[in-house]
Amino acid sequence: MSAVVEENLYEQDFYAWANKQAALLRAGKLEQVDLEHVAEEIESMGKSEKRALASRIEVLLMHLLKWQFQPNLQSRSWGDSIEEQRERIVDLLEDNPSLKSQIDESFKKSYFYAVKGAVRETGLSKELFPTECPWVFEQIIANDFWPQ
Repeated sequence: MSAVVEENLYEQDFYAWANKQAALLRAGKLEQVDLEHVAEEIESMGKSEKRALASRIEVLLMHLLKWQFQPNLQSRSWGDSIEEQRERIVDLLEDNPSLKSQIDESFKKSYFYAVKGAVRETGLSKELFPTECPWVFEQIIANDFWPQ
């Protein structure tokens, strides 16, 4: 199949393209594989896992902030979300151990967005929240950590 036809399939029907590439790889027909796009998609999958980690950390931090700064509104829903995010972060890191090297970068960015989310959801002033995260990663994923 020509590169132009392969490009069209990639652009017009990603599912069909992906299945075809998988079949070619399994058959050992490496000369027919759309290597450029396969490499791009594999790289994209890695980035997706990194974004998932950052997103989970952000949600966890946002609920921990709400838990600490609105103690009179603490709810089972917030507690459930905190517990779920902890479990999912641990699972994600077990499935992708190399993501542990990305925690520091993800943690700082996630805290920035968590504060924005907490401000939006609580109506509290941004100035009320610390400019830097008051906790370390190991604290926030510990099941017995509940900020006061």
